[in-house]
Amino acid sequence: MLTLETVPNHPPPPGRNHTDSLFPAHRPAASPTVVFSLITLSLRQMFTRRVKSVIQRSIAKIDNKEKLKPPYAFYSSVSSYTELPRKLKNSERKPWVTSITELKRKARLEKKERKVVREVSLNPPENGLLVKELVPVAHEVISARAALFDCITGVSRNIQIYACSLCGEVHVGHPPHKIKTCNVSGSPRSKEHNWERGGVEHVMPLVESFHLYDRLGRAVSHNERLQVDRTPAIVELCIQAGVDIPDSPTRRRKFPVYHVAGRVLDFERRFPKDDSSGNDINAYGFWGKRKKFSEDEKSLNFPCDDIKGLAVQGIQAWEKMRSGAMKLMLKYPVQTCGYCSEVQVGPMGHRVRHCQAYKHQMRDGQHAWQEATIDDLVPPVYVWHVRNPGDDGLLVDGLKRYYGKLPAVVELFARAGACVGENYIGLMREDVAVPGLDVEKWVV
Repeated sequence: MLTLETVPNHPPPPGRNHTDSLFPAHRPAASPTVVFSLITLSLRQMFTRRVKSVIQRSIAKIDNKEKLKPPYAFYSSVSSYTELPRKLKNSERKPWVTSITELKRKARLEKKERKVVREVSLNPPENGLLVKELVPVAHEVISARAALFDCITGVSRNIQIYACSLCGEVHVGHPPHKIKTCNVSGSPRSKEHNWERGGVEHVMPLVESFHLYDRLGRAVSHNERLQVDRTPAIVELCIQAGVDIPDSPTRRRKFPVYHVAGRVLDFERRFPKDDSSGNDINAYGFWGKRKKFSEDEKSLNFPCDDIKGLAVQGIQAWEKMRSGAMKLMLKYPVQTCGYCSEVQVGPMGHRVRHCQAYKHQMRDGQHAWQEATIDDLVPPVYVWHVRNPGDDGLLVDGLKRYYGKLPAVVELFARAGACVGENYIGLMREDVAVPGLDVEKWVV
């Protein structure tokens, strides 16, 4: 604080007034900057003391009461809504499963290993042998896939499936929704969908992959694109994991391969005498609609009128197929293009130049391969979820922010009476009350 010194009470010398005696000439006057700094400092100290006292009183009150509950216990209106994966733009790349920094680190280590002439021990399936623990899982996955298709076919006879002929959006159940989300080239100005009847291929889109006779061999070249069959990607994953299908022969090694100085050495003969794989391979087989996997896709014996039983079996097969495929993908790598939906099962991607995604000219039509996820292998088609199909069940555009979504397969079985698992509760938005159109504008 600024204080004034006591000045002796004697008359000022000649030529000086009274104010000059209060502020002698040998003492300089305080500048406005110094005064402002002192005032600010004093106010800051007062504010700090005040805040400390408030905090201390609050802590004392808390200590005297019971322990506070978590914040979410005070509110019952917190939504458990789960955000769907954001739809990527054409110029955006898919998210990396493994960070690019980790990939670069592994590449540097592999480069160092190639310079050292020594053997690197490989574990199955990198050495060409099967992982014995995953062979039963592969059989379960391919059996669940066959059961899933039978259940979808049976349930779709009673529950309609609609698909937009312009944008490809799918809706399960009648009547189709009136949400205006058709925003593609050639769509009407009103963005309304042009619905037509759909089928199994709309709720379970087919993702194909080139079939590899030797998963450790060289990649399929561009000139071989018409000489190699294409099979469903999940079936190809099961074949490489230990499922034997006559129409898709594959090489089973009895002895492992060796990795020396960056090269793979295989001491087995390339084509054993008992191998007749070349007799049943059709160079143009994927153009014709051949019936494959007849032994694994036998029809299941379900009553035709038991739609709920079909739905329960179907949703169990869906979960078993996806969970089993995720276990296989932990050991057997699957590659996908970062810009399009192409998938190749195996340690490396093929070299066929038919990518037409973003900046494919810079890649000469080749795919930008990266590690795939289960959604690339078995893509879930998300559709709008209808809570009460009996109450008209019509979804309107004005209330679309209150509706939830589900994968089309799960929505189909839920319409038939199957119980949806806890993994999809956040997508259904059952905890959100849907208002009427006449009161929607008053909702906060």
